[in-house]
Parts: sequence; C-alpha cells; structure tokens
Amino acid sequence: MNKYSLNAPQQTEVIDDSLFAEMVLDKALRDFQKEQILKEIDLSLSSRNKEQFYILTEKLQKFLE
Repeated sequence: MNKYSLNAPQQTEVIDDSLFAEMVLDKALRDFQKEQILKEIDLSLSSRNKEQFYILTEKLQKFLE
C-alpha cells in the first residue's frame, strides 16, 4: 500500500508553495517601496525642492539596479 495519500501534500509541493509565496511578498514589498519613492519624488517636484529631488532620483536608480 502506498504510504502517501492523494490529498497529502508532498514535501516538494510545500517548499514550492512557500517559495512562491515568498516571491509574491518580495515583489509586493518592492512595488510598494518603489511607489513610495515615486510619491516622494512627486512631492519634491511640487515643492520645487531640487536637493530632495536629486537625492530621491538617485535612491530610485539604486533601487532599480
């Protein structure tokens, strides 16, 4: 008799699901951080703060590398 039932997840499936979930969370976090930087850049532009703009665009460039 097979010791694995059809409903029981295999170890590799659990690892794959866990890795996929981690990848989704990482992407969501990166997207959120990028959006925050872009919002700060918009604010620096609207307030005509050149220094802040340059700092934030440099931060964005490093973030996208």
